[in-house]
Amino acid sequence: MIGVIGGVGFSRSDLFKDARIEEVETPYGKVNMMIMERISFVPRHGLDRNIPPHKVDHKANLSAFKEKGIERIIAVNSAGSLNYEIAPPAIMIPHDYVGLWDIATIHDDKIVHIVPGLDEGLRQAILSFAEIYELGAIGSGIYIQTTGPRLETKTEVKMLGKFADIVGMTLANEATIARELGLRYASICSIDNYANGITEEPLTNEMILENAKVNGDVIAEFLLKLVEELK
Repeated sequence: MIGVIGGVGFSRSDLFKDARIEEVETPYGKVNMMIMERISFVPRHGLDRNIPPHKVDHKANLSAFKEKGIERIIAVNSAGSLNYEIAPPAIMIPHDYVGLWDIATIHDDKIVHIVPGLDEGLRQAILSFAEIYELGAIGSGIYIQTTGPRLETKTEVKMLGKFADIVGMTLANEATIARELGLRYASICSIDNYANGITEEPLTNEMILENAKVNGDVIAEFLLKLVEELK
């Protein structure tokens, strides 16, 4: 069984229309998991897609996989491009991330230092099949996390672009907690828009959702085939 966690654009895919919904108890609260034959999916923003990014319970979401004995997690994270050369809609399989503020942790009552990072073995498995499948994904990149729910100012985007390739609001928290829980976590990033100010075209929510739907359908089809390879 492969664990998948995704956002609003991805959860609208027809991939999960026949999934069985199971409520999973975790130490941090209940999580609704959508279960198929080879995929257990957690909709990051809830079944109704109404939990804003700064309110997502990352500890509960990742712990739900732990409770079900699922050790390999593939995340689908929406992101904005910080580089004009990375034109949306696009797909990236990042190799590292930056998350220096509001750092999530399950260790509130004791001192535990982990070495954070994405699972390179799982990432390479995704990359290898992406080449076979001709997904056209960008094979590496750095994701930087901001808090949300607002997007970034033009000056913030200029600053962030000096350190990373794409920006989003979820991956750093999820990857960190996954590492703390002993889970293997890698990401497929759906690049749905240019970050604010990269181009002259105004950034709209409608544009983001339209590209997210395009990428979401492509990634969903890819994941169905990928899980058959990840025995």
